[in-house]
Amino acid sequence: QVQLVESGGGLVQPGGSLRLSCAASGMIFWSYNMGWYRQAPGKQREFVARITPPGRPNYADSVLGRFTISRDNAKNTVYLQMNDLKLEDTAVYYCNADPGNTWGQGTQVTVSS
Repeated sequence: QVQLVESGGGLVQPGGSLRLSCAASGMIFWSYNMGWYRQAPGKQREFVARITPPGRPNYADSVLGRFTISRDNAKNTVYLQMNDLKLEDTAVYYCNADPGNTWGQGTQVTVSS
């Protein structure tokens, strides 16, 4: 059974940084596309970033140049380095594994002064 566990969320001031981690189990990690999505209060869940098995990333326009997705196949973990955080980045961040469309439980990121 595929399981994803996110960590690393928290409270940060505008302009600050956070690094999210998503530890995967029950899957052949290196063969999956791994993604990060987020959901702000009252809004739909939206795409943030994705990384392919060979390590090719793509990003939502809203985070391009500020966020970096990476993966460590030896540790079955995908990361999201978030820099220059803005108030509008406040959301619950979810890890996703594809194929299978498995989701983690989410981790809260709050950007506030």
